Amino acid sequence: MDKYKQGYIEEAQDLLAEIESALLQLDQNYDDEDAVSRAFRALHTIKGSGAMFGFDDIARFTHNLETAFDQLRKGLLSVSPELIKITLAAGDQIKAMLNDGAGASQERCTEILEELRLLTGAENCNSAVAPSQASTSKVKEDGSPHEWDIHFRPGPHVLANGMNPLLLLRELGGLGTLEIRVDTSAILPLNESEPERSYLSWEMVLRTTESADAIRDVFVFFEDDSELTIVCRNERLEEKQATPVAKVERDTNVPRGKDTVTSLRVSTEKLDQLVNLVGELVTVQACLSEIATKRDDPDIQAISEDIDRLTAALRENSMSIRMLPLKTTFERFRRLVHDLGTSLHKDVELVIEGGDTELDKTVIDQLNDPLVHLIRNSMDHGIETPEVRLAAGKQPTAIIRLSALHSGANVLIRLSDDGRGLNVESVRARAIEQGLIDASATLSESEILSLIWAPGFSTAREVTDVSGRGVGMDVVRRNVEGLRGTIEISNKPGAGLTITLRLPLTLAIIDGLLVRVGHAHFVLPLANSLECVELSEKDIHAAQGNHVANVRGEIIPYIRLSEYFEMGTERQSCEQIMVVETEYGHYGFVVDEVLGDHQTVIKNLGKLYRNVQGVSGATILGNGTVALILDPPRLVQSIVQQVSIGRQKSTLAKEHIRREKTNHAS
Repeated sequence: MDKYKQGYIEEAQDLLAEIESALLQLDQNYDDEDAVSRAFRALHTIKGSGAMFGFDDIARFTHNLETAFDQLRKGLLSVSPELIKITLAAGDQIKAMLNDGAGASQERCTEILEELRLLTGAENCNSAVAPSQASTSKVKEDGSPHEWDIHFRPGPHVLANGMNPLLLLRELGGLGTLEIRVDTSAILPLNESEPERSYLSWEMVLRTTESADAIRDVFVFFEDDSELTIVCRNERLEEKQATPVAKVERDTNVPRGKDTVTSLRVSTEKLDQLVNLVGELVTVQACLSEIATKRDDPDIQAISEDIDRLTAALRENSMSIRMLPLKTTFERFRRLVHDLGTSLHKDVELVIEGGDTELDKTVIDQLNDPLVHLIRNSMDHGIETPEVRLAAGKQPTAIIRLSALHSGANVLIRLSDDGRGLNVESVRARAIEQGLIDASATLSESEILSLIWAPGFSTAREVTDVSGRGVGMDVVRRNVEGLRGTIEISNKPGAGLTITLRLPLTLAIIDGLLVRVGHAHFVLPLANSLECVELSEKDIHAAQGNHVANVRGEIIPYIRLSEYFEMGTERQSCEQIMVVETEYGHYGFVVDEVLGDHQTVIKNLGKLYRNVQGVSGATILGNGTVALILDPPRLVQSIVQQVSIGRQKSTLAKEHIRREKTNHAS
């Protein structure tokens, strides 16, 4: 039963996200009937499933919220900011109850239900802490009770699926006064019966003021696999109510229809294990391919090609299983924007674009913290109050835009706002004040803006609940770099700021180009690589010793990998330049030889090599040797930073010499 309870917890968490999304949508438009229906259906499902799987406290607590939203659907209650606030708080409480079980605070449940009672005027909002009240008869002031004849025969497999019909009957009794007669005629002899097969059916009479739809809602999780008949004994005006809602064949060997839903939940651990096994298979396939190349045997070569094709297909299929749309992750931030807007007294709308863009679940799981910090920073520092925005000629409602789109083997996630942007001089002055740079340092605008990622940097003068401790943006940088990603900033003073995260689609297997430098091998990610050109002695002489090459009229700087890694190898008479695309433009990497395409299984480096710049991992080649996987954007970034630091030191040295000469002359 534990696996079914875990399944309920996972489903309930998804439904709570749906409720939150509907409530925030409703907060923008009180007349949105679709949002009301979405919230009601999700609450009803949490309540019904909770009753079936033994989460009675959640079922009782959620029942009161469901009743309130049912009143909204019927026009008996109006949407208000107070109701939205109470329901959001109730959702947080349900999350706590799911996580803590019986340890969740019942006092908080009582407080929320009391607030709901005062708002809606309901008289039965204490059932979360008084289960016995659920059996009292419901008699509405505007109608008399009716008697309903109910026939219910569960499907044969409900017990095997973890459902408990007795809990359902208990919920049905909560609608009024219930008389039950059980039919045991279908029970087989003990030696012929199956322990997990249902043989019972029930004939019931329910006296209640509720409608047939309300009664049928109780059976919503059973009706697709059961026999259910609901007939009004008092009137019998609609004969169609006597038609079974759903029937199933008693023969368990009947094949299921082609429209049957075939999706299922799989734990992340199993998916990770599958990807790891596929990675090992890719490595073995590379070994087989190398052996087939060395041996002039057509049969081995044919088998190697078939396994290569099948391995590639299996790799693509296994990776696609872990790909998830970003919409669910993005939607969760609506609550963050709503709550921060309330606490900061700012009117902000979150616009989401590209939610269908897919990304590896492993990457998505590590993306939450960076985006939280970026949104908090935007809300606190970037977005102005409505009064300030009006004075600046802007709309009082600010816009934060969260978008995603594919770019080769990467996904670009952009967070932009139409706030005040960054004041470059203020950032520079604050960095000098905090000792991050020298007052005499000459920095470009991009170099100054990059200071916001420095540990401890903050433009806030006071520490608040939202920001000011100087840890948020540093967390963003470290997490994004840990995902082998990069960050770009686009600043428009007075008009807003855009931060772009460039992230790899996956962290497990990539397409790469295998290159050789001396006796060492490296892998360059294919997604960054543009072309390969020859670097001759003539080109080197024409550059007059500078590390640049003329590629069809474009001057491209290059990095000689043998020099960068201090390998001490002799320079070849004819070398190859791999041209790659980076945030600093096109850069070249000089290698001795390009060996060809390579399916690369990424292996993490040990703790000793964790901080090696320009290397994102390693892979095992077919011959058993290890090749380092290069990170071109990080390599280029380290070179640019070294040049920048060199310029700063040169400037400081010249200034020091000038002062010494002045002092000596005086």
